[in-house]
Amino acid sequence: MFTGIIEDIGIVEDIRKSSGKWEFRIKTVLAKSGIREGDSVAIDGVCLTSTRIGNGYFFADASLETLNLTTLREKKAMDRVNIERAMEPSGRFGGHFVMGHVDGLGVIKSIRPSGDSLFFEVEVPEELTRYIVKKGSIAIDGISLTVNEQHGNIFTVNIIPYTASRTTIGDKNPGDKVNIETDIIGKYVERFISVRSERGITKEFLSKYGFLKGD
Repeated sequence: MFTGIIEDIGIVEDIRKSSGKWEFRIKTVLAKSGIREGDSVAIDGVCLTSTRIGNGYFFADASLETLNLTTLREKKAMDRVNIERAMEPSGRFGGHFVMGHVDGLGVIKSIRPSGDSLFFEVEVPEELTRYIVKKGSIAIDGISLTVNEQHGNIFTVNIIPYTASRTTIGDKNPGDKVNIETDIIGKYVERFISVRSERGITKEFLSKYGFLKGD
């Protein structure tokens, strides 16, 4: 599990493409002491496994399915990427629950200044909108952010200068694609409600979960 708090901006040094996978070599300061072979690492919000460690870099494989569902397919040498290691049990939880499982691709519709911040409008596939709520959490390229507003399949976020300077989101332009992961809590709530609806919501069920007060 991740938190959406980016630890470093890595550099794609090389990509070796084969028929079954792409192997990425990522340069990052975290490879010198913070990443071990077999660790889970989020690259632009995509959970991958470090397969080998070098002097200041690590390797990670992306399957064809992952490439088809994320922006990793569009990466090229010298591109900058957000890096976050999986959270340790003793670590501080600073963002929100991020799994590294991308739900879909968003498209940046517009970027404009808003005081010292940047105001982003992002369009997402229609099927993701039910998991996006005003003031809820969302991950864009692995960055934990708060939804300001949502209208249809477009939502907005404010990017403060600190976030823009320490992640790749400050490099983005209108029309760019980004990896979107919605809040896992919303998915669990939907699943809980759908299962209960299939079984039927009874008076006993509502009473059990506190929706009805005793007489």
